[in-house]
Amino acid sequence: MTGLAESIGSMEQLSVAWRAMVLDRDADADVRDLPGIAVRWADSRFAFWNALTLTDVGADAKLLRQRLTRTADIMRTKKYPGFLWLFEDLLDDGARSALEETAKQAGLQYAFPGTGMAGDLLPIPDPVHPDLTFVRVTTDEQLQAYADINSRGYGFPVEDGRDGLVGSALWKKEVHAYLAMRGDLPVACAGTIAADGRLFVVLVATEPEWQRRGYGEAVTRKALYEGSRATGLTRATLHATAAGAPVYPRIGFKPNSPISFFGLQS
Repeated sequence: MTGLAESIGSMEQLSVAWRAMVLDRDADADVRDLPGIAVRWADSRFAFWNALTLTDVGADAKLLRQRLTRTADIMRTKKYPGFLWLFEDLLDDGARSALEETAKQAGLQYAFPGTGMAGDLLPIPDPVHPDLTFVRVTTDEQLQAYADINSRGYGFPVEDGRDGLVGSALWKKEVHAYLAMRGDLPVACAGTIAADGRLFVVLVATEPEWQRRGYGEAVTRKALYEGSRATGLTRATLHATAAGAPVYPRIGFKPNSPISFFGLQS
């Protein structure tokens, strides 16, 4: 694929996968596909389930201004905060250079960076780590542990992470969600789910005190291995935070579009 095609695919993976995620939280979630904007908003306390993304390809500065103003208007109608996931490679050069100022004028503020990644990397070997065993999430107790690792790993209140995951049938049945166990202690987690012919990696996190030991990479490999074995899919995609971006190329992922995350100005 060309670089632009990869970036379009990264945006489309968010639109497809997040539709399932937010409808799992709320059957009446806002999943509208508006001109140039995909809304995937559960209005959950877990901010990652409250998302929008821009879907135009080659948007210029004028169109970007219109889309960001509309995005901010939508976000203001919601009870809980969330993020605009903006795939920068879908903008033309003028829009990209004006992005920061245009977002500010629309009432949005930059939150943090990310990177779209993908690769034809599956199947991979069943991973082994000397410190870890792996357990698939099938119970609410395990799902709560998964939620709590994400909350602490990403700096959310624990109650917010639980609001996003606990009680989910999707995560216990359709997501190949795994806990990395150090003895009886869950220390990291990762999940994969089939999305439009690809395996999409979701909510990878490691407990802060156990980071930089290869645990996140190991459990991601486990989720990919089991997801590929169950589905037969060979291509995988993900959206990496700055902390995770150095890890995934070791598995075989290649970066595509930079992602800028924006929230409403406080």
